[in-house]
Amino acid sequence: MAEKERYYQPSNVTDALTEVQKLFNSYRNAPFTQELLDYHRKLIDRLTGDLQDAARAEHRDDLVAAAQGMARAMQGWIQIRYSGQPYAGRLRHFKFVPDATGPKFKRHVVKDHGSGTHRSSRH
Repeated sequence: MAEKERYYQPSNVTDALTEVQKLFNSYRNAPFTQELLDYHRKLIDRLTGDLQDAARAEHRDDLVAAAQGMARAMQGWIQIRYSGQPYAGRLRHFKFVPDATGPKFKRHVVKDHGSGTHRSSRH
């Protein structure tokens, strides 16, 4: 495998922020170890350094603000995990989203005397 193929190469800042978000969400509830903390701090340094500079170079103020917000949320992850608490949220669209904030579907039992299943969701 060539050296270029070994590492992920983002095409722009949005792509890089999406990859950092995906990486963070993959380990946010993993057991807290020193290796994980070091890796997490490297991601934060990458957000506050290279990615913000690249967003400024692209003249994308929204991505600069998104990188800063992601870095703040990731700093909060360190404090919460140091205290031994689980992290109750994730990053979505470059912002912190608390768990269990998705849409809810109400289910009403409909007995239509048709097929064997009598539970349906009418939306």
